[in-house]
Amino acid sequence: MININNYKTILTVCVLLLLSTIIYFLQPIAPAWSVNYAKQNLVERDFSSQDLRDSDFEHANLRGCNFSHANLQGVRFFASNLEGANFEGADLRYADLESARLVRVNFTNAILEGAFATNTLFNGAVIDGADFTDVLLRLDTEKKLCEIAKGTNPITGRNTKDTLFCP
Repeated sequence: MININNYKTILTVCVLLLLSTIIYFLQPIAPAWSVNYAKQNLVERDFSSQDLRDSDFEHANLRGCNFSHANLQGVRFFASNLEGANFEGADLRYADLESARLVRVNFTNAILEGAFATNTLFNGAVIDGADFTDVLLRLDTEKKLCEIAKGTNPITGRNTKDTLFCP
Protein backbone atom coordinates (compact mmCIF):
# COMPACT_ATOMS: atom_id res chain seq x y z
CA MET A 1 0.00 0.00 0.00
CA ILE A 2 1.40 3.34 -1.13
CA ASN A 3 0.83 6.50 0.84
CA ILE A 4 -0.87 9.28 -1.15
CA ASN A 5 1.31 11.89 0.60
CA ASN A 6 4.40 10.30 -0.98
CA TYR A 7 2.87 10.77 -4.44
CA LYS A 8 2.11 14.39 -3.70
CA THR A 9 5.67 14.98 -2.50
CA ILE A 10 7.18 13.27 -5.55
CA LEU A 11 4.85 15.15 -7.89
CA THR A 12 5.69 18.48 -6.23
CA VAL A 13 9.45 17.83 -6.54
CA CYS A 14 9.09 16.86 -10.21
CA VAL A 15 7.07 19.98 -11.01
CA LEU A 16 9.63 22.18 -9.24
CA LEU A 17 12.51 20.54 -11.11
CA LEU A 18 10.70 20.97 -14.41
CA LEU A 19 9.93 24.64 -13.72
CA SER A 20 13.48 25.43 -12.60
CA THR A 21 14.86 23.75 -15.74
CA ILE A 22 12.52 25.75 -17.96
CA ILE A 23 13.41 29.01 -16.22
CA TYR A 24 17.13 28.26 -16.49
CA PHE A 25 17.02 27.61 -20.24
CA LEU A 26 14.71 30.52 -21.05
CA GLN A 27 17.07 33.16 -19.64
CA PRO A 28 18.18 35.58 -22.35
CA ILE A 29 21.70 35.18 -23.69
CA ALA A 30 23.90 38.08 -22.66
CA PRO A 31 24.76 40.32 -25.63
CA ALA A 32 28.36 41.00 -26.65
CA TRP A 33 29.26 44.46 -25.43
CA SER A 34 31.67 46.79 -27.20
CA VAL A 35 34.75 47.75 -25.27
CA ASN A 36 35.76 51.29 -24.36
CA TYR A 37 39.49 51.92 -24.87
CA ALA A 38 39.06 55.69 -25.20
CA LYS A 39 41.97 57.90 -24.07
CA GLN A 40 44.14 54.90 -23.11
CA ASN A 41 47.82 54.35 -23.83
CA LEU A 42 47.88 51.02 -25.67
CA VAL A 43 51.18 51.28 -27.56
CA GLU A 44 52.19 48.12 -29.48
CA ARG A 45 49.27 46.01 -28.20
CA ASP A 46 48.18 42.95 -30.17
CA PHE A 47 44.50 43.10 -31.16
CA SER A 48 44.96 40.78 -34.16
CA SER A 49 42.07 38.51 -35.17
CA GLN A 50 39.80 39.88 -32.42
CA ASP A 51 36.15 40.84 -32.77
CA LEU A 52 36.12 44.48 -31.63
CA ARG A 53 32.96 45.63 -33.41
CA ASP A 54 31.65 49.01 -32.21
CA SER A 55 34.49 49.48 -29.70
CA ASP A 56 35.72 52.97 -28.84
CA PHE A 57 39.41 53.90 -29.26
CA GLU A 58 38.76 57.67 -29.37
CA HIS A 59 41.86 59.76 -28.53
CA ALA A 60 43.83 56.58 -27.70
CA ASN A 61 47.56 56.14 -28.29
CA LEU A 62 47.66 53.05 -30.50
CA ARG A 63 51.11 53.54 -32.02
CA GLY A 64 52.44 50.28 -33.45
CA CYS A 65 49.35 48.22 -32.55
CA ASN A 66 48.51 45.08 -34.48
CA PHE A 67 44.89 45.00 -35.71
CA SER A 68 45.57 42.52 -38.53
CA HIS A 69 42.57 40.39 -39.52
CA ALA A 70 40.46 41.96 -36.74
CA ASN A 71 36.75 42.73 -37.07
CA LEU A 72 36.66 46.50 -36.55
CA GLN A 73 33.25 47.27 -38.03
CA GLY A 74 31.89 50.52 -36.65
CA VAL A 75 34.92 51.09 -34.40
CA ARG A 76 35.62 54.67 -33.38
CA PHE A 77 39.27 55.73 -33.85
CA PHE A 78 38.48 59.46 -33.73
CA ALA A 79 41.66 61.53 -33.13
CA SER A 80 43.70 58.44 -32.21
CA ASN A 81 47.42 58.03 -32.81
CA LEU A 82 47.67 55.00 -35.09
CA GLU A 83 51.19 55.66 -36.35
CA GLY A 84 52.76 52.42 -37.60
CA ALA A 85 49.64 50.35 -36.86
CA ASN A 86 48.96 47.17 -38.83
CA PHE A 87 45.45 46.75 -40.29
CA GLU A 88 46.36 44.04 -42.81
CA GLY A 89 43.22 42.11 -43.75
CA ALA A 90 41.15 43.99 -41.15
CA ASP A 91 37.44 44.74 -41.60
CA LEU A 92 37.02 48.48 -40.98
CA ARG A 93 33.60 48.90 -42.56
CA TYR A 94 31.89 52.04 -41.27
CA ALA A 95 34.74 52.79 -38.86
CA ASP A 96 35.37 56.38 -37.76
CA LEU A 97 38.93 57.41 -38.67
CA GLU A 98 38.26 61.14 -38.44
CA SER A 99 41.33 63.16 -37.40
CA ALA A 100 43.30 59.97 -36.73
CA ARG A 101 47.08 59.96 -37.18
CA LEU A 102 47.63 57.33 -39.87
CA VAL A 103 51.35 57.71 -40.59
CA ARG A 104 53.03 54.58 -42.04
CA VAL A 105 49.91 52.45 -41.44
CA ASN A 106 49.54 49.11 -43.23
CA PHE A 107 46.10 48.72 -44.85
CA THR A 108 47.08 45.81 -47.12
CA ASN A 109 43.88 43.94 -48.11
CA ALA A 110 41.83 45.86 -45.52
CA ILE A 111 38.15 46.64 -46.11
CA LEU A 112 37.37 50.28 -45.32
CA GLU A 113 33.97 50.39 -47.02
CA GLY A 114 31.85 53.29 -45.76
CA ALA A 115 34.49 54.50 -43.28
CA PHE A 116 34.66 58.18 -42.29
CA ALA A 117 38.06 59.73 -43.04
CA THR A 118 37.44 63.25 -44.37
CA ASN A 119 39.98 64.90 -42.07
CA THR A 120 42.57 62.13 -42.16
CA LEU A 121 45.94 61.98 -43.88
CA PHE A 122 47.43 58.67 -44.94
CA ASN A 123 51.11 59.71 -45.05
CA GLY A 124 53.32 56.74 -45.87
CA ALA A 125 50.40 54.30 -45.73
CA VAL A 126 50.45 50.97 -47.57
CA ILE A 127 47.09 50.42 -49.27
CA ASP A 128 47.78 47.45 -51.59
CA GLY A 129 44.50 45.61 -52.13
CA ALA A 130 42.56 47.89 -49.77
CA ASP A 131 38.87 48.50 -50.52
CA PHE A 132 37.90 52.20 -50.16
CA THR A 133 34.32 51.83 -51.47
CA ASP A 134 32.18 54.77 -50.25
CA VAL A 135 34.93 56.11 -47.95
CA LEU A 136 34.62 59.85 -47.38
CA LEU A 137 38.02 61.40 -48.17
CA ARG A 138 39.32 64.88 -48.90
CA LEU A 139 40.12 65.41 -52.58
CA ASP A 140 43.83 65.98 -51.91
CA THR A 141 44.01 62.78 -49.85
CA GLU A 142 42.18 60.82 -52.55
CA LYS A 143 44.63 62.12 -55.16
CA LYS A 144 47.62 61.12 -52.99
CA LEU A 145 46.20 57.64 -52.44
CA CYS A 146 45.58 57.19 -56.18
CA GLU A 147 49.32 57.68 -56.76
CA ILE A 148 50.15 54.59 -54.66
CA ALA A 149 46.99 52.50 -55.15
CA LYS A 150 47.38 48.99 -56.54
CA GLY A 151 45.97 45.52 -56.12
CA THR A 152 42.60 43.89 -55.63
CA ASN A 153 40.96 43.09 -52.32
CA PRO A 154 40.81 39.30 -51.90
CA ILE A 155 37.49 39.41 -49.98
CA THR A 156 35.44 41.94 -51.97
CA GLY A 157 37.18 41.41 -55.33
CA ARG A 158 37.33 45.18 -55.84
CA ASN A 159 40.34 46.93 -57.35
CA THR A 160 41.85 49.55 -55.02
CA LYS A 161 42.14 52.17 -57.78
CA ASP A 162 38.49 51.63 -58.75
CA THR A 163 37.27 52.06 -55.16
CA LEU A 164 39.16 55.38 -54.99
CA PHE A 165 37.78 56.53 -58.39
CA CYS A 166 41.33 56.99 -59.67
CA PRO A 167 41.68 58.21 -63.28
